Amino acid sequence: MLAPPLVVSGLTVYPVKSFAGTAVGSVEVDAAGPQADRRWMVVDAAGDTLTARSHPRMLAAVATPVGAGIRLSAPDLPTLDVDPPSGPADVPVRLSRLDTATRAGAEADAWCSELLGSAVRLLWLDDPARRGMSEKFGGSQADPLALTDTGPVHVTTTASLARLDAWAAELHDERVGRALAAGEPAPAPRQPLDMRRFRPNVVVDGDLEAFAEDDWGRLTVGDVELRFADHCGRCVLTTIDPDTQVKGKEPLATLARHRRRDGEVWFGIQMVPVRGGRISVGDRVEASAR
Repeated sequence: MLAPPLVVSGLTVYPVKSFAGTAVGSVEVDAAGPQADRRWMVVDAAGDTLTARSHPRMLAAVATPVGAGIRLSAPDLPTLDVDPPSGPADVPVRLSRLDTATRAGAEADAWCSELLGSAVRLLWLDDPARRGMSEKFGGSQADPLALTDTGPVHVTTTASLARLDAWAAELHDERVGRALAAGEPAPAPRQPLDMRRFRPNVVVDGDLEAFAEDDWGRLTVGDVELRFADHCGRCVLTTIDPDTQVKGKEPLATLARHRRRDGEVWFGIQMVPVRGGRISVGDRVEASAR
């Protein structure tokens, strides 16, 4: 009997860097990755990029693609539609391989400042080709890159999340056992790990070994072809609950036990578009090894 095909089970875009993602049924992919993905960012007065690593409340905000622009929403704030600005890219920023970006406007600045409780600005990247990938992460300046950290398309699998969650459950049970043996209060009940913590663009489901994606060299999804760029080293952002914005120990504690090398922990892969096109949930995925 033939194994069931691999399929796309989830697609997410993140129009504003470090805001919550927006699940979509389909997305157009070009050389810079999913269209509308990470073309906007929030910076402070010095031009430093702000992320949820230091500002967890950013994960309470959502930027939904609306036409060529975005719709901002967050608890206790009115929704605000923001169009791509037409002005020059003249705001200095401190981001790797990018010197300037374009201010979204006073209303957008005020909305983001209210969200974070300090004076900040919302900026737009007019052209990802102005940035380009780093050779450190499997690309080159010829590969356009929006405002993501490493690669244009982030891919994970449900099989890997299931294995990681099982490991996390084992570690939690160990902590409970040690606490009970020492007569101490047991840790709070464990919540299953949510894929949203890892912020992938494409989630692949099917009859896979956990972490099979580590060895993928190419993926074909519909008309889109992707090549491997790098494995994803994970940071403290993954420890922030996407619903409560409360920091914990997982999944980094479990990754450190099972998926640690070269001083980092790893989950998922970054890929570069070789051929663009449209990807939809339910599309068949063809994977080949490096």
